[in-house]
Amino acid sequence: MDDVEQLMQVIQHTWSNASPASKLDVLMDLERRRDGRIVPFLLQVLADPGQPSEVRVHVLKRLRNGPLAADDRSTVGHALSQLMSNGCNLDLRLQAVLALGEFTDVNGVLPALGSLALEPQESIDLRYTAFTSLERAGPTPECVNLLRQLSKDDVLGRSARSALVRWRLDEMDA
Repeated sequence: MDDVEQLMQVIQHTWSNASPASKLDVLMDLERRRDGRIVPFLLQVLADPGQPSEVRVHVLKRLRNGPLAADDRSTVGHALSQLMSNGCNLDLRLQAVLALGEFTDVNGVLPALGSLALEPQESIDLRYTAFTSLERAGPTPECVNLLRQLSKDDVLGRSARSALVRWRLDEMDA
């Protein structure tokens, strides 16, 4: 058994009673290694609702900011989209929406962000964060279409129209 496998075993078998600080220590030790098994394992931790929020947020930030193989980008983008849409706590959802700004090239991420930004029943914090993640995608046809829809929104319409103007899509086109 190699050191990556040992760390994953420690996490899986001894974490139930460990403090969040202890969990973070082991995770940071694991994250220092370069191994193809680490990202799938981190995604399992992220998806586990039994993990403390601070552990899940840490993993989310690591996945957002850490180097990812091209194959992992799609998997991480889809996992973050799932996290964004399920009934997690608000902070975790906000972090997922913010992180998705780095994954707007992944198939399905822009529509998920657009749906959230357009949902009037969601918190304004989530909606605005989804808008800023969309804005980071730049003036792609799909993003322009979503911002045009959003430009009619009572709350975010002005921001969406402003982004379209910055992208040199005048109000006549928008």
